[in-house]
Amino acid sequence: MAIESKPHNWLTAKRLSAHGTILAACLWLLYAWTLATPGLRDRNGNLKGTDFLHFYTLGSLAIEHRGADLYDMNAQAALSARRVPQAAGIHYLPLYPPHVSLFFAPLALLPYPAALALWWGYSTLVYGICCYSVWLACPRLRDYGRLAAILAVAFPAFFHLIAWGQTSALALACFTVMFFLLREQREFTAGLVLGCLIFKPQLGLAAAVIFVSLGAWRMLAGVVASAAVQLSAGVVYYGMEPLRRWFELLRDIRAVMPLLEPKPYQTHCLRTFWSMLIPWPPFSLVLYVLSAIAVLGLTIACWRKSPSAPLPLRCSALLVATVLVAPHLTVYDLVILAPAFLLLADWLLGQPSSSSTRWLGVLLYLIYALPLIGPLARWTHVQLSVIAMAAALYLIAQMSRGAGPELSGRTETSALRENAAPRPTRDA
Repeated sequence: MAIESKPHNWLTAKRLSAHGTILAACLWLLYAWTLATPGLRDRNGNLKGTDFLHFYTLGSLAIEHRGADLYDMNAQAALSARRVPQAAGIHYLPLYPPHVSLFFAPLALLPYPAALALWWGYSTLVYGICCYSVWLACPRLRDYGRLAAILAVAFPAFFHLIAWGQTSALALACFTVMFFLLREQREFTAGLVLGCLIFKPQLGLAAAVIFVSLGAWRMLAGVVASAAVQLSAGVVYYGMEPLRRWFELLRDIRAVMPLLEPKPYQTHCLRTFWSMLIPWPPFSLVLYVLSAIAVLGLTIACWRKSPSAPLPLRCSALLVATVLVAPHLTVYDLVILAPAFLLLADWLLGQPSSSSTRWLGVLLYLIYALPLIGPLARWTHVQLSVIAMAAALYLIAQMSRGAGPELSGRTETSALRENAAPRPTRDA
């Protein structure tokens, strides 16, 4: 979302509000119609909640203390069919660490429809709180509260989050809380929150590389401590064997990637961008690695070489890099970009109009909307959203070089302003 009051800019608040209202109505009314069937199968024959069945099954395994079956697809399919008869024949590739099953155990105590309804409500609540909190931290958006709410509801990534019954709202919460903690000079605590991404480790890859390169050891210590505590919870409950099997699965992840990504056109990251475009795996892998290095280099430059750039600008670059560099990122994971839309829109409103700011506004609009036509990549083999994100990151890196320090709400971390990376400070 990018709003300017200049008359020559076509991304006006009125136009964005109209686009968002139409999009929200189309997405949610169509989804409501799809779900309006008796039983647990929708009009397309899919199980309502889709991926939530997997988490419901993991929680059921935790209740029955069946750690040996956490990575057994057939055993989980049989349990799913027993708990939810209409789910017979559905298989999921188990890749979550053992402790995730403990998180879903309370929901698995309920019948599937009730558990799904609670999960939908929880995900919506987390998403809403994150968007609202970031909006409050954007003083230039105070007069655009209604527009921000409309675009949040219409965000295609949020729609997919609910439709798939996925867990990406938790990842959004991690990045949102991390932003506020960094702003308050609480680097170790920010690391503890970032470490919660161990349940989706691919979303922590970019942050790990960036903060290691910046020498943000206090924050990294928090990441390691948080991840260790969570993994230890699974060990205490199940023993070491499930954790060992999880590490083995991660080591051999390339062998099961076709099962993990049966619809690569629904993914939005550099790895699948190149694999769809270049049908020869060795070449596409090399291009992924090279482009990921370039993306990480641009993001590191935002933090290290642009010490006066405001924290919202740098955190937005981090979120875009997280999406691009992740080895696996499905459309619902794009929900983590919600803070970046708000932070960048707020920053753009404070900048003089230029070709760079106008282009960044257009790119943000495209990043927001292009996932809607992602399935076209089945025929074009080009995921346009990835191109738009890479271009936006390049512009953010360019503009951050000349950006002055900016305060929004509480004072930014002085260490971050001086060194563009968290340094040891008192963690209140």
